[in-house]
Amino acid sequence: MSDIIWPAGYVPGFTDNYCSNEVIVTGLTTADIWPFLNIPTRWPDYYKNSADVRFYDDKGPELENGVRFFFSTFGFPVESQVVEHVAPVKGQPARVAWHGWSGEEGAADRLDVHHAWLIEDLSGDRVRILTQETQNGAPAKDLAKAVPNPMINGHQEWLDGMIAAARAAKA
Repeated sequence: MSDIIWPAGYVPGFTDNYCSNEVIVTGLTTADIWPFLNIPTRWPDYYKNSADVRFYDDKGPELENGVRFFFSTFGFPVESQVVEHVAPVKGQPARVAWHGWSGEEGAADRLDVHHAWLIEDLSGDRVRILTQETQNGAPAKDLAKAVPNPMINGHQEWLDGMIAAARAAKA
């Protein structure tokens, strides 16, 4: 199976926090899932931890390489820029990743993240959705110590909501 492509400074194990969530389900395809990830204004419809989505520079509603967007999540206002974007193509995984940040550069409360998604069709009418995030900064260190882990739980809700939305749209 495919894996996430990590930029320098965001490789798991060398960051202040890391989380990974994955689901494999039947009856859906990458093409079914993609619109629910690639159109961020849809996120709040199925994921309660996402709000205030907006794009910059007259872009949107879909993500694309280099596009800047904003959303609120986990109590953080997150500025984001897409750094990887590979739309679904038969025989290869779809990918999207963004660098997100909250706070002023150099500030003690600055949070920097790399959030990546991989969606791939598998044999037996299955689809795999993998989301992983690495984080740097004092807020990341605090999140890494939290029990239960809010990132793992929140991202699982995101995956579960996305699957439910895709199933409802297909019905």
